[in-house]
Amino acid sequence: MAERIRSFLSQCVRMLKIATKPSKSELWLSIKICFLGIIVIGAIGYIIQLLSSLIQGPLSGTPT
Repeated sequence: MAERIRSFLSQCVRMLKIATKPSKSELWLSIKICFLGIIVIGAIGYIIQLLSSLIQGPLSGTPT
C-alpha cells in the first residue's frame, strides 16, 4: 500500500514538473471556446423550452 502511495506521489511530482502555464493566446482560445459552449447550450435549452410551450399551449386547453 505504501508503495502505491509513493508511486502516485512521484507521478504527481513528475506531472507538475512537466506542466506549464498557458500563453495568453491559449488562455483566450479556451475562454472563447467555453463561452461558445455556454451560448450553444443556452440556445438549445431556449429552443426546447419554446417548442415545449408552443406544443403544450394548445393541448392543455388554456387560451393563449
